[in-house]
Amino acid sequence: MRDSIHDSVTMLRRNLLHARRYPSMTISTVAMPVLMLLLFVGVFGTALGTGIGSGNYVDYLAPGIILMAATSGSVATAVSVSVDMTEGIVNRFRTMAISRTSVLTGHVVGGVLQTMTSIAFVVGVALLLGFRPSAGPMEWLGVIGLLLAMTFAMTWLAAAFGLVAKGPEAASNAPMPLMFLPMLGSGFVPPERMPSGLRVFAEHQPFTPVIETLRGLLMGTPTSWGTAALALGWCALISLAGFLWARRAFSRAVAR
Repeated sequence: MRDSIHDSVTMLRRNLLHARRYPSMTISTVAMPVLMLLLFVGVFGTALGTGIGSGNYVDYLAPGIILMAATSGSVATAVSVSVDMTEGIVNRFRTMAISRTSVLTGHVVGGVLQTMTSIAFVVGVALLLGFRPSAGPMEWLGVIGLLLAMTFAMTWLAAAFGLVAKGPEAASNAPMPLMFLPMLGSGFVPPERMPSGLRVFAEHQPFTPVIETLRGLLMGTPTSWGTAALALGWCALISLAGFLWARRAFSRAVAR
């Protein structure tokens, strides 16, 4: 166990060094939620805020954009895993006395750290645009915990995408639908304002309870314990599915 932890820390350091020396992927993944925030607040904010009865639309929008930042970070993880699998470095690792699980662990932990940094940047931009959360210290701890859980889940899923993709280009496209699921939930408008078919999907997709829980913690809006439990349940289910899928795909890849 001690050797496995040591190897995982080494792989984490390697991935963070790659991210620092080649920051273009991190910048591109954080750019999307920032651009969406600027577009919907600056161009559509007044109209959408009036339509949904929100005095300050950025207060309603920010939790969905923050979650979008958590999902967009998965692209970098999927690409970095795919690059390792296609460029032969994993074959070199197989000849070394290191834990096999440390390769994925380093990618996942590094991806979580990079994504949480991106989320902090998005929150800063939202504050500059007028976002005014009413959360206290305990609520902020809840927000951070929930975002960590969702980021962890998305990163394991992204690692699996990177392992099964045929190359970095395919890996960069695989997580893209996840980035836009908050738009099809309660991230931009309330589900009750949507057409009936889309409303049913928005109310039952995984990201809606997460957004509603974040909104309740940040803005003090009414949120049931059931919604919070459902949000954590989705995080746990996605984490487990991503972990099992990634472990199986990695075992198959290194056994070839």
